[in-house]
Amino acid sequence: PALTETLEVASKSIKKELSLTETLVWKYTAVLEDATRPDPECRQQDVSIVLLRQALYNVRQHQAFLRVLQNDADLCVSHVETLRTELSAQMKLLRETVQSRAAVLKSVVYPLLKDLSKLWRELQDEAALLNKLDDITLSLQPFITSQATMFPETYLDSLVETAELKTDEQRLAETGHERMDPAQMETQEWLTSETTTNLTGLPLQYNGFCGYTLVHRDGLLLPGNPQIGVLKHKEMLFAFSSKEAALKFASCPDDVIAGVMTTSKHFPELLKLLNLHQQPLCVHPKSEVQSEESLQEMAITRSDSGTQTDIHPIIANIDRLYQWNEWEHRRKAIKLADLRTKATHSTQTDLSYMRRESSTQTWLPKEASTQTGKGDGSSVPRPLTYLAGLSGPKNAPLISFNLTRPVDE
Repeated sequence: PALTETLEVASKSIKKELSLTETLVWKYTAVLEDATRPDPECRQQDVSIVLLRQALYNVRQHQAFLRVLQNDADLCVSHVETLRTELSAQMKLLRETVQSRAAVLKSVVYPLLKDLSKLWRELQDEAALLNKLDDITLSLQPFITSQATMFPETYLDSLVETAELKTDEQRLAETGHERMDPAQMETQEWLTSETTTNLTGLPLQYNGFCGYTLVHRDGLLLPGNPQIGVLKHKEMLFAFSSKEAALKFASCPDDVIAGVMTTSKHFPELLKLLNLHQQPLCVHPKSEVQSEESLQEMAITRSDSGTQTDIHPIIANIDRLYQWNEWEHRRKAIKLADLRTKATHSTQTDLSYMRRESSTQTWLPKEASTQTGKGDGSSVPRPLTYLAGLSGPKNAPLISFNLTRPVDE
């Protein structure tokens, strides 16, 4: 319970600081917007635009840091709630396991105690993280209180009376009905809510602020509204505070981008605030960039690194079928090719003489012979014999006549 109360107090403290900072952001934005109007007669003449810009950039940075701390605190609170639930379940399981027994097996109770100690250590880590977040929040207060010396609260409120105070949500709601028609600027690629899903979740350039307003309104930071339309230029996405700013930016995007980089040279705090630190080469003065070699030198980053390896590593990828003999590999290749079932074909073309010579190995036909039996035949006369005296007297002589035709007849 004590940890939960501490979490709630820390989260409320960060939210309170964030609310106060956002109020200052809206006030400085309203005063600077009123002081940088295109019509000189409508401007406030008794206020320093340079100091207003510095104050606005300062509170915008403070707002960004507090939002990061708020997100971390919310994650910490949700993680603590999860750990508390798991801790309660683990304690309940431990009670059911032990109950009123005099002795419990070590193999049963020790894993439960280890899990319980792990959850407790994680809760302690979350408490330490919460303490660090609270310390960071307190360390940021001097940076925001320094603005009170330049613009006291009473003086700032008097300036806001002549200006129109608007929150970021109100500005987005006012321009929510404006829609960019891609047909008005066909040379550029536009992303609209009708053609793109999750338009507000896109990685916008300049951290979502309007670059055109920053350049043409003396450094005024206004949040861009993606619902108007997002311009895609050179793989970068830009949002704008109004439809007019979108059209003027699309007519000369490179000039506005160069103007933003020029402004960031005079106000280095914009590098992190607008995420321009990801483009380090663009913020160097032209006099410092002499040649392509200097550009390469500026782009080089160095870091120390170390690698630990085993002294005697055990070889685990030994190939048991490895053969060092080249002729053994050839024998296996011929065996796999099975050339006995293959045939060699060749074709002669007009450009064949320009190709390199190639050869193919084939199995030559095997010479073999077989001995078989030979069949012969002949035609001979049919033997014919005539016997006379068979039907005569009993003691009559028997006479035989050979009537067979001669062979050579």
